Order: sequence, then C-alpha cells, then structure tokens
Amino acid sequence: MPGPRTLRTCLAASFVASLALVLTAAAWAAPAPRKEGEFNTAAPTAILVDAESGTVLFERNADELVPPASLSKLMTAEVVFNELSQGRLKLEDEFLISTNAWRTGGAPSRTSSMFAPINSRVRIEDLLRGVIVQSGNDACIALAEGIARSEDKFAALMTQRAREIGLSKATFGNSTGLPNPRQLMTARELARLARHIIHTYPEYYKIYGEREFTFNKIRQFNRNPLLPLSIGADGLKTGFTKEAGYGLVGSAVQNELRLIVVVNGLKSEKERADEARKLLEWGFNNFQSNTLFAEGQILAHAKVYGSGSVPLVADREVKLMAPRGVRERVTARAVYNGPIRPPVQKGQRIGTLKVWRGDFMVLEVPLKAAEPVEQGALPRRALDAVTELFYGLFRAGIQRL
Repeated sequence: MPGPRTLRTCLAASFVASLALVLTAAAWAAPAPRKEGEFNTAAPTAILVDAESGTVLFERNADELVPPASLSKLMTAEVVFNELSQGRLKLEDEFLISTNAWRTGGAPSRTSSMFAPINSRVRIEDLLRGVIVQSGNDACIALAEGIARSEDKFAALMTQRAREIGLSKATFGNSTGLPNPRQLMTARELARLARHIIHTYPEYYKIYGEREFTFNKIRQFNRNPLLPLSIGADGLKTGFTKEAGYGLVGSAVQNELRLIVVVNGLKSEKERADEARKLLEWGFNNFQSNTLFAEGQILAHAKVYGSGSVPLVADREVKLMAPRGVRERVTARAVYNGPIRPPVQKGQRIGTLKVWRGDFMVLEVPLKAAEPVEQGALPRRALDAVTELFYGLFRAGIQRL
C-alpha cells in the first residue's frame, strides 16, 4: 500500500529547490518551543501560539492529557456554533431548563450557574452567554439536552466533533467540565480549539469579550481576569476544579498580532491571571511575524499515480513568528500519503507542510493541489505500477533489517 512520503523519499526535484529556499531564507524563522530555563512559568502545562500562523512560541507539557475543568466549555460552545452555522438551530430557539439541568448545574449545585429557573424555556442566545460569560453549568446542560436529548449523548457528540476539527486526543464525559474520568484535553488542543473558534465563528467569538450580561434580572460578570487589563485581551475562558487546578485559555491582540495562551494546573486565581498575562506580554515583546512563502507559491510536487505529479500550495501566505533580533534555522518538509490516485481536483487536500527547529515541530500548514490532474495513459500507469512494486519490496527489506 502507498505510504507516507516526504522530501527524503520521493518528492520531485522541484521541491528540493523549495526546501533550499526554506533553509536559506528562513534563517530568522520560527523558534522551537522555549526550553524551561529560557522562560519561567509556574504553570505545569502551558502553550503560547500565534493565532494567524499557528506557530508555537512556547510550550510546557502541552501534549499531556489533563482535566480541563470549564475550559472544556469551549468545545460545548463550538458544537452549538456549528449547529447554528449549519442552520440546524437559531439563536431565538428555546431550550428547557430541566430538573436535571437545574439540580446539577443550577443554584442547588453550588457551582457556576446562570440561575435559570427550573422548567423555564431559555433562548439559545441567552444560554450561550450563560456558558461563555458566566460559565453556567445549567446553561451547558440545557444546551446539551436540547441538542442531543441527554448530556451523555452530547458528550459523545463533543468528542466526535473534536475529531472532525482535528483534535485527536480530547475526550469528553459531560458538557460542563465537572469532574469526570473521560473529560481530558491537552494544552495544545485547547489552543487549536480556541484558534478554530476565532477564525471560524467571528460573529460568535465577540461574546467572549463581553464584560457582563443580565439574565432574569441578575447581573453577571465575565470571569476572564485578562479582559480588564490593558493588553488587548478579548477572550476566552477560565476553569477550575480541585482535580484540575486553575486554568485559562486567553487571547489578545496588539499591533494586529493575535496570540493565544493556555495555562492549567495553577494554584490560585491570581497565579492563573499572572502567568497568562506574563506569557502574552513575553510573546508580544519578543516575537514578530515574518512571511516564509508567498501566497500561491508552489511548495512541493506530489507524485500522482500514472500521471506525473501535481504542484502543491498553501491556502494563503505561510507566516512564522520569529524572535526579534535572533537568527535561527528551521527545516521544512512536505508530507503526504502517495502516490496520489487520480483524478485530482484543484484545491484537494494532499498533504501537510511541517516546519521544525531541531526536534520540535512548530508549524503545520495544509497543502492542496494547485491544479487538476486527470488519469494518465496506460503505459505511464504500468511504469508507475512497476516502480511502486520495487519501492514496496525495498521498503519491506529495510523493515526486516
């Protein structure tokens, strides 16, 4: 069977030139995640990411699965945003505040609540503000039951939706983030989720920056400690349980540069706010955005079975965050499973451009076909079949050594 291909195995010679361009032009390019000695944070798990390019500026234990507490409400909201975007829900639709929602997440629960009355019907727009601004568990459960009939089914939908948007590790046992052995996320995937929400749902992302809202004559304030600070913060979410500690997913913009920060496992509200603010300020003060590849530039050629090759491009210009005043080298590789079976459609996702410094991968960019490719003539397909046969035998021999 076709296997993963990289520059070192089968990419066309034209991509060799592209790689040389990366190595030459990107002497200033994106740094690897900083070693612990180069930036100090009290957060056991943390990551700092450029929202535009996805470049990782700092990370610590970013792939460790940990309880996310209410940070997982970002996934709850994403499911609702997607339903709204697909036209299956409307903001003015109403969901019931069931006995379960009221008892488990409302006033009797003594957890964060929007204090929706039992057996009342509440608009989705208000429930979303209850989740986002107040972190209301009753609002989460009402949305879960309204969409999936039960919270367990909604949690399964959350996990399914996480896979659809590229989160391969996160799992969910409820809509609230209350303690549950299946409720696990990584800092890296929380940052990816935040980035996805910011880029995909700008009309709903604005809610994360609202300082307060009033429901049922009760004035409720946003729990995000970054919003009142003069650092350009406009989202996203805080979380706390005894098991998870204090966590925060935040985003801020300065000089048209947006950064996303995730910290988790901290000991107090103050420590959570301080560490998130320090990471954001460090990123804004020490990094700048640089263009690595222009929009539409051919970055690689992928082999197409029986039809030669297809040029690969990114959707937009490829940018990397670079440390100010520091020259560093990066390595870039195009990776795909090939050879590609024709026909190939223009814009079809083919592979990924991966960028490293040392052993750390700091950027992944989808690569798509720049032009269509039809099925090749029979002689060319026969030649490629023979080539693939010998390549497979060679690979099998290497694996046995």
